Amino acid sequence: MDETLQKYLYDVLGAVTETLSYFDERPKHFNEFSSNLMLRRAVERNIEIMGEAMNRILKMCPDIKITNARKIVDTRNYIIHAYDSLSSDILWSIIINHLPLLKTEVEELVKY
Repeated sequence: MDETLQKYLYDVLGAVTETLSYFDERPKHFNEFSSNLMLRRAVERNIEIMGEAMNRILKMCPDIKITNARKIVDTRNYIIHAYDSLSSDILWSIIINHLPLLKTEVEELVKY
């Protein structure tokens, strides 16, 4: 695997792992998440990193086997450009429904 591609995959993996780690010592409760501005901003920043790294990955390897790779980039763009309409529900859905799969897929890719 190309070193640059691998670096970007590790950037995605690091951002996913960090985001999920925010909930290691606290229960995953939406109300707690939505009322914690600092936590929401940290999640937003990590999603921005994931999206930018994924954008670079897709330029190098458009057929990479990552579910919703393009949507990850689109989500980053949404956070950056439509920050004023971003809801906690969207972020929460990403954390609960999408990050565990993304982590698994990227871990598989970096093994080789």
